[in-house]
Amino acid sequence: MTEESIDWIARAGRRAKGRRPDTLHDYNAERTLSILLAVAAEVSVLKERLDTVERLLDTKGTISRADIEAYQPAGEAAYERAVATKEYVARIMRGMQQEMEAMQAAPERPMAEISAELRDS
Repeated sequence: MTEESIDWIARAGRRAKGRRPDTLHDYNAERTLSILLAVAAEVSVLKERLDTVERLLDTKGTISRADIEAYQPAGEAAYERAVATKEYVARIMRGMQQEMEAMQAAPERPMAEISAELRDS
């Protein structure tokens, strides 16, 4: 199978095996999260591709599509790209990270207090 013979639209529309995740217990929230994560992944790919174009232009002055497809970052370029990706993901997940930190900083409540609150609500 060659790159040209792959039907990317059909492949993208394939269903995963098993049930869809239900971690948020809300279909619309799950769907929105799925879409946002897919867009974030696409932006990440675009950022790496742009980095490739910029690095090739810096070193060669001109590039071809073949140059872009064949580029493999190494050494400092690979390190810089990994740091940039890590920072990008951290920015996307910042809200969740802040919530986790707030939960960890909150004092633990006694189980009896939590139980009484649940019973009375």
